[in-house]
Amino acid sequence: MRSNLIAGEWVNGTAVPNINPSDTSDVIGEFASGTAQDATDAIAAARAAFDTWQFSAPLERHAILSKTAAELMARRDELGELLAREEGKTRAEATAEVGRAAQIFDFFAGEALRLTGEVGASTRPGVEVAVTREPVGVVGLITPWNFPIAIPAWKIAPALAHGNTVVFKPASLVPASAHALVDILHRAGAPAGTVNLVMGPGRSVGQSLIEGDLDAISFTGSTGTGALIAAESAKRMRRCQLEMGGKNPMVVLDDADLDMAVRVCLDGAYFSTGQRCTASSRLIVTEGIHDRFVAALGEAIAGLNVGHALHEGTQIGPVVDQGQLDSNLAYVAQGEAEGAMRQIGGEVLNRDTAGFFQRPALFTGCTNDMTIAREEIFGPVAAVIRVRDYDEALHVANDTPFGLTSGICTRNLKHASDFRRKSQAGMVTVNLPTAGVDFHTPFGGRKGSSFGPREQGAYAREFYSSIKTAYINAG
Repeated sequence: MRSNLIAGEWVNGTAVPNINPSDTSDVIGEFASGTAQDATDAIAAARAAFDTWQFSAPLERHAILSKTAAELMARRDELGELLAREEGKTRAEATAEVGRAAQIFDFFAGEALRLTGEVGASTRPGVEVAVTREPVGVVGLITPWNFPIAIPAWKIAPALAHGNTVVFKPASLVPASAHALVDILHRAGAPAGTVNLVMGPGRSVGQSLIEGDLDAISFTGSTGTGALIAAESAKRMRRCQLEMGGKNPMVVLDDADLDMAVRVCLDGAYFSTGQRCTASSRLIVTEGIHDRFVAALGEAIAGLNVGHALHEGTQIGPVVDQGQLDSNLAYVAQGEAEGAMRQIGGEVLNRDTAGFFQRPALFTGCTNDMTIAREEIFGPVAAVIRVRDYDEALHVANDTPFGLTSGICTRNLKHASDFRRKSQAGMVTVNLPTAGVDFHTPFGGRKGSSFGPREQGAYAREFYSSIKTAYINAG
């Protein structure tokens, strides 16, 4: 059994099997499910370790993060296969995710050495002013199942680079990737208590973290849980960072290159089985290109190979588990009940192995007030909304409680520039899929998608460090 890591020691818990969604007969391993007390102990361990770690030398932090990056990159094929087995994304996508995690650790190894601050004169003669950054303290990290090694990487790496200690709770569906990452950090020399892993259910481990003695908490997951964390953090005067999903629009204008628009929408809506918070699940298409676009996209969907994540030629893997599959099917039924037309897909598929396979679904005749156009489905389901022109497309794109990412396909520079400026989203793409972002740039949205400072890149320091202003009498 793979154990939790608390205060530098591997701690057992209740053994829970980890099941492959491509083949439910494949048990990847048994992983310890911790308790609320384990979470409390981990917070205490991180608190004790912070006393020393906050004053650690930049080169020490750099060395640990660099070693972690190097091992992730060296083992990306092995760890990519492990990730594909437990989460269900294709081998190619999973291997690329491990590579991205390595790049993230490498970037923040550099950030550990990139010391920033200001020194200047006061308005008072003979007084010097120094502005420096210091670590926040003990940070709780709660991550989702859809990117089980990249998202933990982009939270853990900046936390450590800026001198914080960590209590990490991964989603219960993906313990293998989390355990592998923490094991690498542990062997890379992370001192006892600086990185603590507590696997287990949200109702016990997660709740204990939310209500625990943390200085900050970074969360990626559902809107409901995010709202709970915000409320609890406000009561404790504790900083929080929340990423809570999206219902992302992709606008396709009459002047778009049709082949490119189809590729962009196919990737954005359906790759990774649509299980991305950046997925473009609302396709807003002007009437001049609508019919040709729907026909071409439907043909592309029909040609997708849905199957076992590790099999050669698979383009779309399984849904992560039975619960998510049931949710997807309920949304498909809801879409039809509300009058949307299912052009293709949505049904369960049988393959050589028992798994959670679903054909990607495309709905047309949708309006922006339908459930499938308002709520995040988190599966391979996209709704096409027909509009008259660019102005209506922009209005519909912004008519959502979310604001993570958005995109437009057009050859018109004026419309591209106007959309980039007026789109109410934290990230905008032009002639590119909404899904797929760089590791060195800020990640985050607006409205109900995000709360708090941005993640990733140099902007991560805004969450993981605090500013100190010192006045020195130089006389």
